[in-house]
Amino acid sequence: MVRCLAERVRKWLCKSHTFRMATAVMNTPMCGGVETVRVGVVLTTSPEYKDCVALAVEGCEINHKSAANEEPKSFTFDQVVTADCVESLHSELLQPLTESISNGYNVALLMCGTPTEMVGAVTDKSILRQVLTSLFSCTTSEEKAESFTSVSFLQFYPDGNAVDLLSLNKETLQLVIHPVLGSVVEGLSEVCVCSAEEACDVFKACRESMKTNGGSISSRCSFLFSVTAEWKLHPEQAESDVCRSKLQLFGLTGGASRTDLRGVIPLLKVLDQTLNSPPVVGDSLLHELLKDALTGTNRTFLIYCINPQGFLDDETQSALHLAQKVRGLVTKPTSVCWNPRTVEQELRERIMELQNVVLLGESEVQSIYKLAQLTQNLKIVKHQSWEKRREESERIKAKLKKSSISSHQLSVDCLMKEKGSTETAKYLQEKLRQEMEEHIREGKGSAEKVQERVTRIQQLKEALREETLKDGNVSAKSQFCQQTESPQRELLVLSRERQVLVMQIEALRAEAQQAEGDLQDQHHRHQTELHCLREESLQVFRAFRQVSEEQRKISEGRYRSVLLEAVQDAIYLSAQNQQLQAENKELRKALGEIKDALAVRGDPVTDLINQHQ
Repeated sequence: MVRCLAERVRKWLCKSHTFRMATAVMNTPMCGGVETVRVGVVLTTSPEYKDCVALAVEGCEINHKSAANEEPKSFTFDQVVTADCVESLHSELLQPLTESISNGYNVALLMCGTPTEMVGAVTDKSILRQVLTSLFSCTTSEEKAESFTSVSFLQFYPDGNAVDLLSLNKETLQLVIHPVLGSVVEGLSEVCVCSAEEACDVFKACRESMKTNGGSISSRCSFLFSVTAEWKLHPEQAESDVCRSKLQLFGLTGGASRTDLRGVIPLLKVLDQTLNSPPVVGDSLLHELLKDALTGTNRTFLIYCINPQGFLDDETQSALHLAQKVRGLVTKPTSVCWNPRTVEQELRERIMELQNVVLLGESEVQSIYKLAQLTQNLKIVKHQSWEKRREESERIKAKLKKSSISSHQLSVDCLMKEKGSTETAKYLQEKLRQEMEEHIREGKGSAEKVQERVTRIQQLKEALREETLKDGNVSAKSQFCQQTESPQRELLVLSRERQVLVMQIEALRAEAQQAEGDLQDQHHRHQTELHCLREESLQVFRAFRQVSEEQRKISEGRYRSVLLEAVQDAIYLSAQNQQLQAENKELRKALGEIKDALAVRGDPVTDLINQHQ
């Protein structure tokens, strides 16, 4: 039996080398199917001399000169346009994007710059609408009659925390590298869409929800809007192969300079790390997604919005350096074409084979880790069912319609109507103090509860600020809030949010320590259980061996005694036989002597004896 299982394990190991992603690397002019990241720069104003900063544009090249009488530095990109001609990005820079998605490739589009210009480039200038319209026109063609398209939206806070705005249960989000599907965010909710207009509506609704949830720090929150398109290659077949492509639209906030008051853009943090090294423990989900987009199997595009008049000299030069550095990165685009039923069956077979190996107790740690990985891959494959995703999408849509306004905001609005201004302010201050104390006291909860509590604190602070404005400082405060680029305003916002962010980080750190302790306890319990099972098995084997040894000794003693008796009988019979032969010989000798004596005497008895003989 052991040899049979060992042979099955050997076949499984051989099979694991052939079970790889069903992908095909695109033939490009560069060797090995490697492509560079394409970068486009959008100048929000016409380049001109101002504040000792000079920008000169010549085609796809930008010459930048600072005020220190330095030599101009040249930066080359794939396309450089002004805000008035941003529509040309889709027809030129982003032209391969739609074709790539139609051929089953994954595409990542990164939008960077100031929040105002970035959102304007995505919505007002209709870049997103143009891309989605082209995408749906390709995926809904006659050749791809049976298709499935879904969208998702993630909000990333400055501290790295990620929130799924379409999730009903607020599940834990984790980036998983699937051997067939590639990068998959486990726990991410999706909404099924049938047109570009519906996809744009979901995007706009999530952007509004993002502003509401983020409160005063919403302008410093990044986001990821994903569109996944799938279609059957042979719709007439019951189990047809499925082609899968994904568009990831990143909206990244922050400055390229480390001294920017809005914070550092996540893209700069990712580039500072070694992109080819394994993920560092503690990396946020956004950093992992950006690493995969910049060095994985995607076709990646970057659009960087730069305001040469509004930015400081250091910021403009840092942004140009960052964009050019991204342009030097390479990816290896691959297409995904797979058969869900076949992959699911192969995973189930490998899980069953590995379970038998674990039961034998051979290579326990590696086998258990591999079994957990295969189980997770099987769970992801089962979740790719179109029927299940459509059902979940309908539940999400129904939930979004009912909860367009959060229950907490409704309660605050009702309180504003019922109570006076002074009483409301006092009530909000007391409520804010209670929430802060509760947050500090119960900081070891789950990430979802911590984020929910922080959101409530931010909403209470925003409501308290609005109530303070009503008491007489409306004009001054509103004028101050309109100065969005003012460093003093940013410093004030940072000081207000510092305490909340510090408490949130402490709570997350405590939660991580608690999770690590729980994991160690679980590992210890597992090791103890395995030790007990091993000891129990050894005791059973020892008892069985002892009984077998006793039975063997009894049988051996019995056989030895029987053999000894047989040998003794043989010796006795041999001795008796020799004795009889000797006596017979003596009798014959005596008889011969008697005959000789009688013959000498002539006795007639001798003749009778001879005749008788």
